[in-house]
Amino acid sequence: MTTHTMHTTHTTAGTTVPSGGASVAENARLDFAKSAPKVFRALIGFDVAAREGLDPALVELIQIRASHLNHCAYCLHMHTNDARKAGESEDRLHMVAVWREARHFFTPREQAALALTEAVTRVADAGVPDDVYAQAAAHFEEQELAHVLALIFTINTWNRVALSTAKVAGTDERR
Repeated sequence: MTTHTMHTTHTTAGTTVPSGGASVAENARLDFAKSAPKVFRALIGFDVAAREGLDPALVELIQIRASHLNHCAYCLHMHTNDARKAGESEDRLHMVAVWREARHFFTPREQAALALTEAVTRVADAGVPDDVYAQAAAHFEEQELAHVLALIFTINTWNRVALSTAKVAGTDERR
């Protein structure tokens, strides 16, 4: 499947024209899974391994927060839907972006994971501060912490894949 950078709005003389007026062919992006299947399968394997042993609710919170920070609508849509299906409350989903101002919605363990997610996602800004890492290390055993870090790495990679290939929110291809 080829994804597009703009939503299609009308057809002119048999040629689909996106809202910006250019033809779809001018805006087509590659299908990463099809174009680099071994890499794509490796990313899926990395993602599966990263999640191992982690609470599914925590997994979704981490993925949602990184997707907010990376402005990845495709992944944000996918992971908020996954979180809802797993029983996550609307209140908590709405508060993930502002979790520091709404700490009472999240456990100290979740707060530590969200802080670490922010630091790793924004690693170019200030590295991962010692206090953020220490707080996460206080809430997670070493193996769990390694998996939390790996999950943060994978969602950041998925966000970059989705953004680079112009994936459209609401078109989750896993179905």
